[in-house]
Amino acid sequence: MPTAAQPQGWSYPFSCCSGYDCRTVPADWVKESPEGFRIVITGEVVAYSDARLKHSPDGDTHWCSVAGANDGRTICLFVPPRSF
Repeated sequence: MPTAAQPQGWSYPFSCCSGYDCRTVPADWVKESPEGFRIVITGEVVAYSDARLKHSPDGDTHWCSVAGANDGRTICLFVPPRSF
């Protein structure tokens, strides 16, 4: 069964979550922009070239923020492959 620390079929890297900072978020929490991916609730932008940006193995959006807080700084962002 998927958990916050271990989504379906894969695990968050320890460097992203320390076991509790990551969770699946609704896709509309993250918007793609010319600069990168914008976290809607914080306004933070994770650039396309940013090492914090990761491929989501399960096709869902996962956000890792300090202490898992909705107002925390992004540690890692897992996004599904881009569609064209």
